[in-house]
Amino acid sequence: MDFRDQVDLDPSQVEDAGGGGRSSGGGFPGGVVIGGGGIVSLIMLVLVFVLNNVGGGTEPAQRQPPSDLADQCQTGKDADQSERCRVVGVVNSIQDYWKREISEYRPSKTVLYSGSLRTGCGAASSAAGPFYCPGDQRVYLDLSFFDQLHSEFGAKGGPFAQAYVIAHEYGHHVQDLLGQLESGSSVPVELQADCYAGVWARNAVTTGFYEKPFTQAEIAEALDAAAAVGDDRIQQRTRGRIDPESFSHGSSAQRVAAFQRGYESGAPGDCAQADLG
Repeated sequence: MDFRDQVDLDPSQVEDAGGGGRSSGGGFPGGVVIGGGGIVSLIMLVLVFVLNNVGGGTEPAQRQPPSDLADQCQTGKDADQSERCRVVGVVNSIQDYWKREISEYRPSKTVLYSGSLRTGCGAASSAAGPFYCPGDQRVYLDLSFFDQLHSEFGAKGGPFAQAYVIAHEYGHHVQDLLGQLESGSSVPVELQADCYAGVWARNAVTTGFYEKPFTQAEIAEALDAAAAVGDDRIQQRTRGRIDPESFSHGSSAQRVAAFQRGYESGAPGDCAQADLG
């Protein structure tokens, strides 16, 4: 997953809020958060409504000053050497693709944070994992989740597993802009976001940010991550049993199939919710 060394990055698309940051999106609920993993999104919903009802966020366990992404992340070479700059490069590529693909596209910032912060959907904690907030149309990401993806969810990890997670959340942004978040069931919505992530992966090289198309080994990282956050694997690990009736994101097999569908097709039109749920 090598970036072109001299390609210019746009760090303004990513905001580093540091520890205990406060998003400029506001502190009042403007929509339900859309999560990237089965159990983390359930935790997220509890935190949003409970913390908002008590009128404030929690204090972070450890505060970290925000980094100056504008100075640190200027070219693709920086993206190959720094995790934060890699996030910038991935976000840039994803948004470059979607703004060329759909006329309704409006850029969405990714907010990096740790601890807790207030969002357009209420108070949020890093314990929730990555999520998209329709209330302020931003993606929220604690980079420590990528370590948890390996240590707690059992994924092999790797740079492209991280890219898959980010692309999934931007899939929710695309759904938001196209009015596709209104489905009565969350599973088709989540699988469509996985499919959209696969579509971007197929077309990422056309954005000019990468040296060459992704390898099969890199795509395998995404498939492994998709399987790791399937509802069945999460439920088996946390409850010791599987209850398909309570699935919120889809099984491991469904999530892998959705990403593969998007990757093999490369066309957003082949990611209809009716064909995925």
